[in-house]
Amino acid sequence: MIDFAYLHRGLCGLAHAHQAGTMAGHLGAAVVAGYFFGEDLNTLPDEVFRGVEGELDRIIAGEEAIWFNAKKAGVTPAGLFQEVPKEKPIPEKIDTIATALSKNIGQTRQSGHNVIFASIALRALHDHPEYATPTVVTGIRKLTEGFHHTHAGRGYYGKEKGWRTGNQIKLSPDPNFPVYPDLQTMVETTIDELIATADVPTKGFGGLWHLINHAAALVELDMYGYSELAKQGLAAHHQHLRLMRTLPVLEEENEQVVKSTEDPREPDYWDGMLKRDGALLTHRIKTLYGFYTLRRNLQDEKKGNQAEEAFLYLIN
Repeated sequence: MIDFAYLHRGLCGLAHAHQAGTMAGHLGAAVVAGYFFGEDLNTLPDEVFRGVEGELDRIIAGEEAIWFNAKKAGVTPAGLFQEVPKEKPIPEKIDTIATALSKNIGQTRQSGHNVIFASIALRALHDHPEYATPTVVTGIRKLTEGFHHTHAGRGYYGKEKGWRTGNQIKLSPDPNFPVYPDLQTMVETTIDELIATADVPTKGFGGLWHLINHAAALVELDMYGYSELAKQGLAAHHQHLRLMRTLPVLEEENEQVVKSTEDPREPDYWDGMLKRDGALLTHRIKTLYGFYTLRRNLQDEKKGNQAEEAFLYLIN
């Protein structure tokens, strides 16, 4: 198991993130996700859990400092993890986070981060309502509200066109790819996309990491009683995937995709020199959590095995 203390540290990081901007939520969300990865896959070898904890320690120490300007924000990445005040819990207010999310879940926001961060927080607070203090609930609600007017994310379209936001990309109607009728169709479609494109060098809209985590967040909203909210988010995930499919394959410009030789559920993976640049420190942890959430919801075992092989391209 992952040490339980990381859950609270992650919630502190999420509660303070709004001070630095929406993308600062990466840090606390990754730490909470790391704890839940250990809880969900609790029979893995202890060496795996110690490896994950080492990554969480790096995040808490502020090693991934790319998400905001600390001088401008007046807080450092490590400072986001300071303890929140000891207060009486207000579990009856947890749903105010879901209410805030309902205002922006219908369209893709920053490659799905609005849903990803809020869903992780809602699971943590429902499982452990003693942490639902005014500072934590209010802070996470403010983080969620921060996505109300953000764009859909960015994609790279080559040297000539450069980076474009999702709002700049016109999506034509596609009768061959209708909006998902339900969550299971979204899960299957996401896994199919992983299998088909994990080794393809495109760049933007959060890549498969965020497509997976976006889907997993909707699955967990449904699991924790927010079924209607999760359904409202299906159109945004569908839009997210459609935006990703507009990205050109740029083999000469983009970095070649390399497959990991080790499974992250085995100790040998964590003994190696993990790549941590390009936001892989936080994204590796969040996507381990997200991928295995979807994996548990797959009904086709053969497809599940194919997905596990394709997933190795994301975590090298």
